[in-house]
Amino acid sequence: MAQTWDELIQQVKDRLDIVEVISEQVVLKKKGNNYWGLCPFHKDKNPSFCITPHLGIYKCFSCGEAGDALKFIMKTKNMEFKDVIIELADKFGLEIPTTHKSSGTSTKEIKEQMLAATMVAAEYYHDLLIREKDANATIALKYLTKRGIGSDIIKKFHIGIAPKAYTVLYDELKKDFSNEILEKAGLIIKSEKGGYIDRFRNRVIIPIQNENGDFVAFGARALEADQNPKYLNSSDSLIYNKSKLLYGLYTAKDSIKEEDSVVLMEGYFDVISAQAHGIGNCVASCGTSLTAEHVKLLSRYTKSRRIYLSFDTDSAGQKATARGAEIIKDVFAGLGDIKQFDESYVSSDKDKYACEIRVIAPPEGKDPDEFVRSVGADAYKMYMENAPLFIDFQLNNILKNRGKISSPQEKAQFVKQIIPILAEIKNRIIRSEYIDMVAQTLGTDPNAIRTEMRIFERANIPQTERIVKNVTKNDSVLKKAQKNLLSVFLVSDSPFTFTQISEIMGDIEFDDEILIIVKSTIDKLICTVNNVKELIEHLYTEFIENPEAQAILPQLVATAEVYKGLSEEDFENVIRETIDKINHCRQMKETEEIKSLYKGISDDDPEALKIQIQLRDKIKKRQKIGEY
Repeated sequence: MAQTWDELIQQVKDRLDIVEVISEQVVLKKKGNNYWGLCPFHKDKNPSFCITPHLGIYKCFSCGEAGDALKFIMKTKNMEFKDVIIELADKFGLEIPTTHKSSGTSTKEIKEQMLAATMVAAEYYHDLLIREKDANATIALKYLTKRGIGSDIIKKFHIGIAPKAYTVLYDELKKDFSNEILEKAGLIIKSEKGGYIDRFRNRVIIPIQNENGDFVAFGARALEADQNPKYLNSSDSLIYNKSKLLYGLYTAKDSIKEEDSVVLMEGYFDVISAQAHGIGNCVASCGTSLTAEHVKLLSRYTKSRRIYLSFDTDSAGQKATARGAEIIKDVFAGLGDIKQFDESYVSSDKDKYACEIRVIAPPEGKDPDEFVRSVGADAYKMYMENAPLFIDFQLNNILKNRGKISSPQEKAQFVKQIIPILAEIKNRIIRSEYIDMVAQTLGTDPNAIRTEMRIFERANIPQTERIVKNVTKNDSVLKKAQKNLLSVFLVSDSPFTFTQISEIMGDIEFDDEILIIVKSTIDKLICTVNNVKELIEHLYTEFIENPEAQAILPQLVATAEVYKGLSEEDFENVIRETIDKINHCRQMKETEEIKSLYKGISDDDPEALKIQIQLRDKIKKRQKIGEY
């Protein structure tokens, strides 16, 4: 247990991984030792947001936002520093010092009780089904058997049954949990007649787990034909956000990593059937459309970001496929090209593309669950292996109806549908090949299509977005030199220790108020930290209430990168030359001040002679050191 607040902060920092923290909000791509992505703090079109893991910091080179993992959480979640530390301490299982504990029930305790209640409910529903303790358990088992779901699958996915009676679950859980906790967890609802009743009744229960395997919500399928709605899902809560959670991810994540790809499906039973038959890398959204948060979540598990869309093949399913593909493209926009042509004939770097979108659409017109059960998992895997890229899927869907063309006008309409798709192809050679293929299929002139392409592109030139950058006054030469001097403390491969750097600097003074604070804080910290990363982390924490001082840190870190790899002799020369620069600037400044003062004084004034002498001495001093 941390004895002090400072100890707790350090324990939290020790457990934070900045790449992991930021990847929850930003899709990242590794380049060299750093990670890059689209800045979450402004409308970024090209990746300008950089994370430097070995220093534990981030910086946007467009809008200027910078900081460490804690600051990122504070800004993206709009939280105070203290609240962030307490939340992370809860997450990491760290005990909070008694001096900072709140008197009421903490959010952590409420979440823990909600999770406990949801787990008990999942076990209770499951037990009622597998032991056939409920009157309708036989009906539920017959329904599941009809869908090819046997006892092993029921146990793996913890499927259960909610009784038809109104308060069976409530009567069981109210012994150990308050009404408030059960209602917050979405297990009970208020009755119109007063009191509480079970939220789920007379339904097959599908428990939903988060990434860690905790039961957080339920999907419930009606047992009776006239029962509405057909599917009833848990509402969002403190422990469940359907826009950020994917069904089946807990059981699929290892397979996603191993296969380096993921299959996105629409329904719970699609995932259950697929995973049960050996297609382990599939997930589904929980009763909601695919969101950007879902895609960001998946990007953490597949390096190649190869995403298969496997929705129903009806009209609604095709619309969902198109909508899902657009969301995926938006998330990865700016990180590189979306893969737009197959390269089976050449070797290619998987990291060459921002992502790869493919569509699994068996011709039988069945959803994944029905197809796997009726045709087989092997056949599904074959379609998966030969799944077309999304662009080919789009073109095929349009061109398969070419037989219906009966006039030049209809042909023009076909081309009009195809042009926006072709316009997305960045590679001019590949685009030309696609144009020739489309022209041949439609029996039209490829040059006519190219002309229409140019008209389309001219009409859709993107408006250049105006990025409002952080505008600051240009630093004076003196201030820049002082910043450069401070930055030598932050060089990760410095040939000198912090103490040696301080000794070389001597008692150099700083003029700027903020830089004086930064220097004095560095002097204090270098007695306790062991390396540059720790020093940077501590500096960000020290200046959490001083945004002006904190804003200077990324500038110092950026300058420090320039000094990496220097020999001991060159490094020392940098320090001494910078000190000389500071002294020179300071003397220039003093001379200008004296000159200005002298101009404002009459020659008859006794002070004039005194200032003349001061000015002469300053000039002589410079001449001695070869400055004039």
